[in-house]
Amino acid sequence: MSGPLDNLRVVDLSRVLAGPYCAQLLADQGADVIKVESPGGDENRLWGTRANNGITCNFHSVNRGKRSITLNLKSPHAQEVLRGLVSRADVVIQSFLPDTGKKLGIDYETMKSIKPDVIFCSITGYGENGPLRNNAGYDLMMQAFSGIMSITGFEDGQPVRVGASVIDMTTGMLAYGGITTALLNRARNGDGGWVRVSLLETAISLLGYHAVAWLQAGLLPRKEGSGILHLVPYQAFQCRDGYLLAGATNDAAWRRFCAALGRDDLARDERFSTNASRLENRDVLVPLLQQIFAGNTIAHWIDRFGAKGVAVAPLQSLDQVMQHPQVLANDMVVQAKTAEGAHVPVLGAPFKFSGSAGTASRAAPQLGADTDQVLRHELGLGDADITRLRDQGAL
Repeated sequence: MSGPLDNLRVVDLSRVLAGPYCAQLLADQGADVIKVESPGGDENRLWGTRANNGITCNFHSVNRGKRSITLNLKSPHAQEVLRGLVSRADVVIQSFLPDTGKKLGIDYETMKSIKPDVIFCSITGYGENGPLRNNAGYDLMMQAFSGIMSITGFEDGQPVRVGASVIDMTTGMLAYGGITTALLNRARNGDGGWVRVSLLETAISLLGYHAVAWLQAGLLPRKEGSGILHLVPYQAFQCRDGYLLAGATNDAAWRRFCAALGRDDLARDERFSTNASRLENRDVLVPLLQQIFAGNTIAHWIDRFGAKGVAVAPLQSLDQVMQHPQVLANDMVVQAKTAEGAHVPVLGAPFKFSGSAGTASRAAPQLGADTDQVLRHELGLGDADITRLRDQGAL
């Protein structure tokens, strides 16, 4: 099946997670993505387990559907090759520090001079402006800098990292949204544009109501473990055979919650009848609920809560999640084909579009696997030209 972004040409100069994930989402929808790597390769090729065809699982996770070429961008000959690729591209994605990108000639003004209607997307750690604009940014550091780590974990506990690289991956999604918005704008008026995203701006936006509560009411959130500041109950409870997450998001849900527990008396108790009173008496209610949950199994409570229409979920391990029929039914595990002909499992796309295959079928490429093909077919270079570029240290 074709995709809505068929015939879109993308030059992906980014590395690690955010930019590559954005480019993978574009490839999933049919875009032709050329991943440009340094001769040493994207550092993500070195991280994580090597389970299939020598490529790390980290790299596999964000680079399917792409062609890989190597360019030494410090070489003027490589710069000439890059200019040729950009002149034929619709989108350029890069994740250099602002001053580094400008020094290499990979900035919006330079790209615009090569292709006036190009969509240029820059992904930085701390944003394009401000005193920290040229500081390197990674997910871990941004979890700390943005305050996300200050509200994660338990009070008086050590700093806790959110297990998934949520800032990196969300930044990639925002970059995808920014690029597709810019493409729509170009379709309407013919103009290219500069899409700017950063890990910092992503992280601040993810703070959501926590940040607004401080801005408007001066309220500093505390670490709540599995719970949440403004709702009770809404947290993990230990059952006989593991943990269950359950919550009552309003007072009607609380009454159903109590019915599922077989404790209608709690719903009638004035200390717990409203969310406001439950918040006041959190220290009394939560231990009481914990004692009830501990008396039976996760499956028992899921059946009881499900029958009453109360939000509930087991605390699952990753192996349980990836084999769950609900995950599989929504095509979140798909197969990609390596250059060697093997099929490897990868994650499906997080959104579906009618009439589209949904995910690119080609697995992440070996480093530089498509260099010669791209130079021949995209730029019209011959074998002697390619050999000369290699001898010059451009590739």
